[in-house]
Amino acid sequence: MEQAAASSDWVVLGQATGHYGVRGWIKVYSYTSPLDGIARYSPLYLNFGGEWRSCRLEGGRMQGKGVVLKFEGVDDRDAAAALIGCEIGIQREQLPPPSPGEYYWTDLEGLRVLTLDGVDLGRVDHLFETGANDVLVVRGERERLIPFLRERVVREIDLDAGLMRVDWDPDF
Repeated sequence: MEQAAASSDWVVLGQATGHYGVRGWIKVYSYTSPLDGIARYSPLYLNFGGEWRSCRLEGGRMQGKGVVLKFEGVDDRDAAAALIGCEIGIQREQLPPPSPGEYYWTDLEGLRVLTLDGVDLGRVDHLFETGANDVLVVRGERERLIPFLRERVVREIDLDAGLMRVDWDPDF
């Protein structure tokens, strides 16, 4: 593993959650869609206490309902166990540009959310999938769950201004 160049532009794609077998494979909680999409990026980086290190991927696949990865130089259960808890990421420039009107979730996190009337609801903390639609978790004076429905609820996204406008009742 090599130490990566300093950069503040990281995108976390998952986290090492356990070891798998005795040959250095790790179980991964993947944030990508599809789940095994995490194995398509090269290089991958592991975050060791705030320090990102480049790691060459030897293999990756679906295993049951999850994903397992094998990194070069991680050849036994003990070495894999040392990675548990590490975030797995890439540098932002490794992502393909989104199509017009599409956004990476990482770009939406942190946006200030205002109603159409200018009421500040807080900031997007994270998103999650429900099957029917994605949901914004907005944290301000309280937490709100707002469906990510373009045109119906989410009316405007301005990444440059760090702002999202929603058609949402602030009392809900």
